Amino acid sequence: MRAARPDQTARSARLSAVRPVLWAAFAALATGAVLCVIGWYGMSGERFAERQLPYLASCTVPGAALIIAGAVLFAHGRSALATARVEELYELLVTAGTPPATTKGREAPVATSGDVLMIPGGTLWHRADCPLVAGKPEAVPADAHILATGDLSPCPICDPQPSPTSSSTPAPER
Repeated sequence: MRAARPDQTARSARLSAVRPVLWAAFAALATGAVLCVIGWYGMSGERFAERQLPYLASCTVPGAALIIAGAVLFAHGRSALATARVEELYELLVTAGTPPATTKGREAPVATSGDVLMIPGGTLWHRADCPLVAGKPEAVPADAHILATGDLSPCPICDPQPSPTSSSTPAPER
């Protein structure tokens, strides 16, 4: 049997803390519903109101109170579960890694390759190691003519710079 990872252990601990509350909520709701049904059944067999009061006092009122308590416990358990999930998400986001280094108030580019690529029919041009085009077979070297006309915008993720070696055709002279 494999050993549990620390993040799974923490998740299991959070869930095991919430489970008793949810079980208590379900038990209170079920018991309250049973008491209300018993009270209704007992009251329905009596013709006079004064003979119905014992059933009302002993079953229906406590049953209604248990239903309300179960609903409150259920809401508390669900909010505790939601809180545990938000805390888990926060841990994942905080421990995911440190932010990239910034240069002059701007984030450093994700990609650093000098080759420039584009996807036919696309609107952006990218560095060759940009995560948006890396590994895509349809990515082709960017045409210098297309870059010169401004039909493509630079990718905001990798922040490419045009390179004269990446063009397949020279830019037309004007």
